[in-house]
Amino acid sequence: MLDKRAQVLLKTLIERYIAEGQPVGSRTLSKYSGLDLSPATIRNVMSDLEDLGLIVSPHASAGRVPTPRGYRFFVDSLLVTKPLQSAEIHHLEDQLHPDNPQRAVQAASQLLSQLTQFAGVVMTPRRKAVTFRHIEFLRLSERRILLIVVTPDGDVQNRILFTEREYAPAELVEAANMINQNYAGQSFEDVRTKLHAELSALRQDLMTLMSAALEAGNRAVSETGEPYVISGERNLLSVQELSSDMGRLRQLFELFEKKGSLLQILDVSLRGHGVQIFIGGESGVNAPDEVSVVTSPYEVNGEVVGTVGVIGPTRMAYDRVIPIVDVTAKLLSSALSQH
Repeated sequence: MLDKRAQVLLKTLIERYIAEGQPVGSRTLSKYSGLDLSPATIRNVMSDLEDLGLIVSPHASAGRVPTPRGYRFFVDSLLVTKPLQSAEIHHLEDQLHPDNPQRAVQAASQLLSQLTQFAGVVMTPRRKAVTFRHIEFLRLSERRILLIVVTPDGDVQNRILFTEREYAPAELVEAANMINQNYAGQSFEDVRTKLHAELSALRQDLMTLMSAALEAGNRAVSETGEPYVISGERNLLSVQELSSDMGRLRQLFELFEKKGSLLQILDVSLRGHGVQIFIGGESGVNAPDEVSVVTSPYEVNGEVVGTVGVIGPTRMAYDRVIPIVDVTAKLLSSALSQH
């Protein structure tokens, strides 16, 4: 625990560093902290904060900069956020069209980027239970079968199955009829569980085909489109602490290219409540220490289905970014629930 004096100096140091981007010295702290302390006392407190791993002195500089641990203490204990102005909220509302969910998600990503000048990301809505109305099998060649899935909304998705043996057309009709007559309208996951429990007498080779079809059908309906929409990645090229180090920049853009890594962060946010902040490697993925991700889940009719977020430098104005992410998540929830 830090005493009040150390907290004020740490808060002042981080706020000045976020504003100016330069190591902060004792003279600056004396000017902006509002504390009547001698330079020697300030230097002693700075030394204590450095010993705690909250700040560090870069190179030969006389000033200090925050560490990821320092930022974490700052956002958890010292930060006071600034509410968005009503004009900004109205602008967000106007752009999030409730009549078109896809456009609303795209617009939310772009607005997050525009308002923060960093990268905005929105996970596309996920449906927990993916159901089907009808499936068909169409034999393409000896061991290739086209799976056709019709959703309750009338969407049609196709997947090609590669089988270990050749199936006769009559077998394909038998398997499709069995699934359609007994399980239409249920989720693929539920049907797969029931198949093994209820149809133990079914021939093993037909069971293998049906299980493969259910798994492929689930993927086909779940993966219609990109898992998230991202805007403004190029904004991060203008961030000095990222662009000045090619290795760091490469690490950041690998995070964008490897969709699984970014999805891992967004998935963690799905299970949380409200705004969450991941600083550096806190997310568990290979993110640079100089990068933070601010996220918040959004809902459709009370069910959490996705995440909105901002990816930027750890030296970001959290007091502004946090309310932008929070309000965008709430307005997106409202827009999609109206659809």
